[in-house]
Amino acid sequence: QVQLVESGGGLVQPGGSLSLSCAASGSIFRIVAMGWYRQAPGKERELVATINSGGGIDYADSVKTRFTISRDNAMNTVYLQMTTLKPEDTAVYYCNGRVYSDYVTWNEYWGQGTQVTVSS
Repeated sequence: QVQLVESGGGLVQPGGSLSLSCAASGSIFRIVAMGWYRQAPGKERELVATINSGGGIDYADSVKTRFTISRDNAMNTVYLQMTTLKPEDTAVYYCNGRVYSDYVTWNEYWGQGTQVTVSS
């Protein structure tokens, strides 16, 4: 089993900044990719940003000029730096990881979620 533990989040005013981090632990042979998704009330969960083991990065169009994803491979940790936050960024943010536990078996894991609220 693999556990993803998120930290960060909270309440911030519009235009402000916030950072999230997510640490993976457990039966990890190799991490294929880690990333962040978010779900606002009444909406489906959506991709925010992902980063793969080769350093390839994808962003949602709505965040690509404002958010930065990074990864510490040695620490199995992924970060999300969020700037110029908008009320529409308000959501529960979930860490996601695609992890091989051995040479052949990979699974997808989710963190428990952390609330980000952008409001004045």
